[in-house]
Amino acid sequence: MRIRVIAALAAPLLWNNWLLPRLALDRGGRTAAGALAATGYAIALRGRPNWFSARGAGVGIGCAALVAAGYTVASAIPALRRSLSGAGDRAADVSTVEWVAVHIPLGTVYTEELIFRATLDPLLDKEFGTRAGIALGGAAFGLWHIRPALAAGDSVLGTVVFTGAAGSVFGTLRRWTGSATAPALLHWAVNAGGAVLARLNPGRTGPVPVASGRRGRRESDTLRP
Repeated sequence: MRIRVIAALAAPLLWNNWLLPRLALDRGGRTAAGALAATGYAIALRGRPNWFSARGAGVGIGCAALVAAGYTVASAIPALRRSLSGAGDRAADVSTVEWVAVHIPLGTVYTEELIFRATLDPLLDKEFGTRAGIALGGAAFGLWHIRPALAAGDSVLGTVVFTGAAGSVFGTLRRWTGSATAPALLHWAVNAGGAVLARLNPGRTGPVPVASGRRGRRESDTLRP
């Protein structure tokens, strides 16, 4: 395995699980830092997001519409509504509009799709082949969420498995459409829909992260809304 591929795998995991938490940034700072880090990573490794793909946009809009329909149905069923909103509000320090329109699309979707689907996955495919690339890319995406799961008090194993599987789905969408736009739109729909549902059905509220570096819930840290 070439040093370049090893570095491409290690850098995001060290960033999200070690360096970023130690910067003790507030929510806005984390969103900006994540987006800047992802941009630098993609430039350095020649990522290919192909954001302006008509096919990617079309497939992504279709996937997002299905997710929205699913959330709409779930919100009408009390048991499902409670289950989906049971994780509580993970961004109580910001408005719903800011959370859904700024922090999720920039701090989560742009950052993660640019790093993993647009940049890392093509490198893994080239080095190991598509099947192994899907598996390794998904595994890396799951491991990216270790520290956020610890900070949120979630099951680390459950979070890694869930987000790893999601990463493989997102990666497959990117390979199928040739664009990171499709998984980005699906990713945003899942997180934003869950965020809105949590706000409409308030339950427990996670601790608000502060600049002192104390652990807190962060919507930009995990796929789970």
